[in-house]
This record gives sequence, C-alpha cells and structure tokens, in this order.
Amino acid sequence: MELKFLQSISIAFLAASNIAQAADLLETYHAAQTGDPVFAAARATQQAGQEKLAQGRALLMPSINLNANTTFNDQTTNYQAGSPFSAANGNKRYNSNGYGVNLTQPLFRAQNWLAYTETQLQVAQADAQFKAAEQDLVLRVAQNYFDVLIAQDSVQLVEAQKTAITEQMAQAKRNFEVGTATITDTLEAQSRLDLVAAQEVAAKNNLDVKRSSLQQLTNSVSNDLRPLGAGFKLEAPKPANIEQWVDNALIANPQITIAQVSAGLAEKEVSRNQAAHLPTLDLVANYAKNSASGGSFGSNDNTNKSVGVQLNVPLFQGGAVSSKSREALANQERSKQDLENARRSVTTQTRQAYLGVVSGMAQVQALQQALASSQSLLDASKLGQEVGIRTNLDVLNAQQQLYSTRRDLYQAQYNYLLSQLRLKAAVGGLGEPEVNQVNLALH
Repeated sequence: MELKFLQSISIAFLAASNIAQAADLLETYHAAQTGDPVFAAARATQQAGQEKLAQGRALLMPSINLNANTTFNDQTTNYQAGSPFSAANGNKRYNSNGYGVNLTQPLFRAQNWLAYTETQLQVAQADAQFKAAEQDLVLRVAQNYFDVLIAQDSVQLVEAQKTAITEQMAQAKRNFEVGTATITDTLEAQSRLDLVAAQEVAAKNNLDVKRSSLQQLTNSVSNDLRPLGAGFKLEAPKPANIEQWVDNALIANPQITIAQVSAGLAEKEVSRNQAAHLPTLDLVANYAKNSASGGSFGSNDNTNKSVGVQLNVPLFQGGAVSSKSREALANQERSKQDLENARRSVTTQTRQAYLGVVSGMAQVQALQQALASSQSLLDASKLGQEVGIRTNLDVLNAQQQLYSTRRDLYQAQYNYLLSQLRLKAAVGGLGEPEVNQVNLALH
C-alpha cells in the first residue's frame, strides 16, 4: 500500500513537471510565425506587393539616360582627279568618341496615370492577402495543436482502458480458479484486451503523424503540449445574432476585401487599355557631345543641345488595343462573379462557424452529462457483478462506453474552440489576442 502511494506521488510530480515545460498554444503560434514556410512566403508576397506603388509612381516621373560610345574608324578616301578635295585622298585611321544625356518627362500619358492608380489597389490587395494568411496561420496552428491533443488523449485513454481490462481479466481468472465464474469471462476479457492492444498501436502511430504535422508548422519538436484545464469555459457568441455576424463578415472578411480589390483592379484595367487609343505628350531634352581625332576634315568636336515637346498619336496597331480592351472587359465580368461567389462563400462559412459554436456548446454539455452517466453505469455494473446480477461482459461494455464518451467529450471541446476561432476569422477579427484567449483554457 505504501509503495503504491509513493508511486502515485512520483507520477503526479512527473506530470506536473511535464506540464511546466510543455508548450502552450500561444508559444506554438509564435514558433509558427517564424518557422512556417507558407506564412514566410505570404510575408514575402506582401513585401513584393508593396513595391508596386513605387513602380507605378515611377511611370509619372522623368527618366534620364546616359549613353556613351567609342569607335575605331578605318577610312579610305579617293576623289577624282581635278577635284578640289583630291588632296584629302588616302587612308586615315582615327577614333571617334561621344556621350549624351537624354531626359523624358511624361506630360500626358493616361495609361501611366491609370497604371499608378492600379498599383494603389495592388498594395491594398497584398495587405488583405497577408491578413488572410495571418488568420489562416492561427487556424492551422490551432487545428494541428488540438489534433495532437486529441491524439494524446486517445493514447492515454487506450492505455487506461488497457489497464482496466487487464485488471478485469485478472479478476475473471481468480473467479474462475475459485469456481465462481466460467472461463467465458476470461476469454471475453482477453478478446477485449487484444482489441485494445491493436487500438493502442494505431493511436500511437496517429500521435506520431499529428506531431510531425505540427512540427512542419513550427520547425521545432515539442512532444509535450498543454491540455485543456479548468480555464475551459463555454461562451455563447456575442452578439447572439447570426445575421449580425454575417453582416460583419460581409464588411470585414479578408476574402471579400481581396475580391473587392480585384474587381476594382479589373475596372481600372478596362480604362487603362481603352486609354491606349489616346495620344501621349512628353517633354524631351537631349545633350550630346561627339569628337573625332581625324577624318576627311581633320579633328573636330561637336556639341548638341535640344529641348522640345514630343507628341505621339497611335493610329493603328494591328487591332491589339481593341483586343486587349475586350479581354479586360471579360476579366471585369469574371471579377464581378468572383466577388459574388466570395460573398456567398463567406456567408455560408460564417453561418457554419456560428452554428458550430452554438451546437458545440450543446454537444459538450450533453457529453459532460453522458460522461457522468457512463461513470455511474460502470460503478453500478461493477457492484452488480459483485452481487451476481451483472456479468463480466456488462462491466467490459460499461468500460468501453465510458472511455468512448470521454474521447468524444475531448473532441467536442476542441471542435468548440476551433469553431470560435473560425467565427472570429469570418469577421476578420482573428489575431494574437484571440489566440491568447483560447490559450487561457489550457493549463
């Protein structure tokens, strides 16, 4: 008895030590922010998208180019006899050099201005996509975190069930030896034990798979995670109005923002392609200096300076401009349909998340009651077996029901927390504070 007491204390101490060192959901989320390659790619995509604004602004700014040249010349001159230039006959070899600077400042280019306004929308699109990636990271971390927890719970429940069945089988053997039970009780217990042993192997393999998936997100190994504790509470959505949640989602959901920006870009693209029919006007300035060390007229230096306005009127480009305009109109219609599809999808997702929270609460409460009933059934079955009104099979069935109910309860609790996160993601309000709120449910 004293040995069992000391073992219980040791087990409790080790469990407390593991919990103290275990990673929680918030720590796992922080690790995923730096370790997940998908999120890193999304961050790089946002940074690339923000550069679009500078590129669009450059279309309105002057462009300055420097050019230079050096040339070796081998010149042979033959004038006819009697020509006043016949004295210049002969072969001359010399170098000519030159450099120049030209500046072009757009004065009127409708396409460039519209392209600049497009880049402003492209930056907004990149920001919305990154916000969606941030929320997606939270959901993926939470999903993988709770997948590991339920896998751990399954292993622990199978091991506990295995221990209970082993004790039940030992009792059946003792009863058979003293003649108070038949060999059937022992065989029933052995059959259940073999089945649980197979379930234990499958549960441990599943745990390894789930841990690997979480490791892929965080790029780190954490075999111990904080489970649900006393901080777990059931809270109804606020406001408790599904239509209000849908309305908020249609305003703030990142997927809708992305679709709206895409529709705006498509509209701008139509205008930009149509503007290709318009003339362009540029201010052009040039400075050039050329020199030659020889030639028919000897060494010379030339300097040229010019400033002017250049008008370009597109007349015909093989039908390319009209074709691109029609293409842009078709893409505009596509973007409108994509926006409508995004609104419908977000509406459905928001309703599902809201109902997931509400039904999750009801399911957790029902399973909590079912767990208490299953425990009472097991206790009554064991007592009934002692007085001879229940069989060994009744006890085994009651044990199976108890562990199955407990596993279902754990799963329902995790699903409830995930539904809460999905509901907040639907309205664009999922971030670190929401992760920390769920984290308070862990111990």
